[in-house]
Amino acid sequence: MNLDALVQALRASRGFAHKRDIAGALATLTGGAAGRDRPVVAMTGAPQGVALGDDCAAIPDGDGFLLFAIEGFVEDFVQAMPWFAGYCGVMVNASDIAAMGGRAIAVVDAVWGRGDEAAQPVLEGLAAAAERYRIPVVGGHSNLRASSGQLAVAIVGRATKLLTSFDAKPGDALVMAVDLRGEFMEPNPFWNASTAAPAERLRADLELLPQLAEAGLAHAAKDISMAGTLGTVLMLIEASRAGAAIDLAAVPRPAGVALERWLQAFPSYGFVLATGPANVDAVRARFAARGIAAARIGHVEAGSQLWLHAGDARALLWDHGTEAFVGV
Repeated sequence: MNLDALVQALRASRGFAHKRDIAGALATLTGGAAGRDRPVVAMTGAPQGVALGDDCAAIPDGDGFLLFAIEGFVEDFVQAMPWFAGYCGVMVNASDIAAMGGRAIAVVDAVWGRGDEAAQPVLEGLAAAAERYRIPVVGGHSNLRASSGQLAVAIVGRATKLLTSFDAKPGDALVMAVDLRGEFMEPNPFWNASTAAPAERLRADLELLPQLAEAGLAHAAKDISMAGTLGTVLMLIEASRAGAAIDLAAVPRPAGVALERWLQAFPSYGFVLATGPANVDAVRARFAARGIAAARIGHVEAGSQLWLHAGDARALLWDHGTEAFVGV
């Protein structure tokens, strides 16, 4: 394996580029307070306890937290795969809620299209996922006189105990859990293990994350997003102001899929969790009981560097101490 070539491919990937765009938005919304010199702060006037930079906003609410998240979809994806884009509107938001240790309550959508006929497959995909995940669509916005198709979906959920991006610490084990029972939506990087799976299984698989949080078996997590496995690890350690080392040979992946492609995949069900080393076996066992691949792929270190290991070779993927990734 040529680690240097792998590093260059990941750093130049579209997923990394999209995530790096977050930094400018964060800086504007926080008045520049999202840098390393100060902790992430809430927007002016937001309820105490809200932090920017996680998978969801988490607002203290009674004995738990109200969770908010939103996903917008790139225009070429909506145009090329409108039904699946609509389906993803629910699926990826549900993943964000689960990654925070929460359970989804409802979604709202905003759909743009050139007429009803163009928007119909997007709405059909949205409705199909809402039914399968049992997350109702309770409102939204439509514009069927737009020049092109666009989609954004927001979600609300609730958690009694949070998994966050800010609580990974040196010495923690990093566990990757991913559903390998799927296939790529060719030629795209989307690994689909959802649309053909039993609906009851989808819901029960997501329930594992709040159960792990409530059992105290994990304290930090992120769902694997369009930045891929390593981009997700990087976002987690940047938020936690830590470094990490990843053993590429330990990364669970489907048979016959090249490592470089898999590391850039956006799986329908995939998470990176930080936990104490003593909890790794218990965490893996919970995923394994549901047929989900889970493995310890590395550990959190002091510092700000993300190192990749392959046998005796190693390479630096990123140092968020000298070059911000998403700017948290």
